[in-house]
Amino acid sequence: MIEELAIKALSIVHPGGSRIACGEKTLEVRRWHPELEPFEDLLIVENRRFLHLDGEEDAEGMAVAIVRVKAVRPFVLADMPAACGNYFEEGWLAWELQDVRPLTPPVRMRAARGIYEADPQPAQ
Repeated sequence: MIEELAIKALSIVHPGGSRIACGEKTLEVRRWHPELEPFEDLLIVENRRFLHLDGEEDAEGMAVAIVRVKAVRPFVLADMPAACGNYFEEGWLAWELQDVRPLTPPVRMRAARGIYEADPQPAQ
């Protein structure tokens, strides 16, 4: 259970997190490289709004899956379907997701900008 784990988390705007959890979205696209080891779990927290500023949070997040980032490479136009993307721009990075473990049911959790430490207890 999430409450018992020390785990890093990443917030993703709806419906991206749900698409990862169901296996439809196999790439996450970001401008930055994650500070993760290949064996390290990453909790996917889906929220309903973009977090644009450092320190910005959303108490209404839902933890939907645990994944691992297999590799990080340049994002190319052919990646659009795997990223469930609708816009392409050079210079972004594709995070290849593997070992996807959906959380059923999803757990209410704080969403925050960047990669952050998940709270040990779900948000109330």
